[in-house]
Amino acid sequence: MALQDIVSQTVAGLGYELVELERSAGGTLRVSIDFPWEAGSEERNVSVEDCERVTRQLQYALEVEEIDYKRLEVSSPGIDRPLRGEQDFERFAGEVIDVTLKAPMGAAAAGQVAPNRRKFRGTLQKAAAGWEIAWSDEPAAPQPGQKRVKKKEPAAVQVLGFTLDEVKDARLAPIVDFKGRRRAGVQE
Repeated sequence: MALQDIVSQTVAGLGYELVELERSAGGTLRVSIDFPWEAGSEERNVSVEDCERVTRQLQYALEVEEIDYKRLEVSSPGIDRPLRGEQDFERFAGEVIDVTLKAPMGAAAAGQVAPNRRKFRGTLQKAAAGWEIAWSDEPAAPQPGQKRVKKKEPAAVQVLGFTLDEVKDARLAPIVDFKGRRRAGVQE
């Protein structure tokens, strides 16, 4: 049985979903888990106790299957969670994400962005023919002590449509509001 299958079945058997599995050259196995998502259900976060539970069960399963590893790390996906499939994109529609495309924009950019640009950060939205990301190239607010520039016209919102086949990597943007101690963009 393949390592991916063993870990995936063990994690699913405990009521979680496997987000990411990484095996390093040094023998470390890194496993990211999350709760399965259903539309309309309340978001739950993975706790330390959840990670301990999965770690204990994986240690037994890997020993039985005689999988060689030096160290096992089980964690939540974190604030920069990878988006893998259609269900992840549906789950995080409306959130700010970082997307890297397999191929640069090329002629499709029509002069709006650099033709060799592949990385974008913006709000994920469902589109008729797949997905789209909307962003504005608005300059960042000045830091304290910096000279403020007169108000300019706000930068236009740009939209890029894409399909999941065109995506090399997609992750939630690691934006944190420390004052409110919640993800930026999350409405309460």
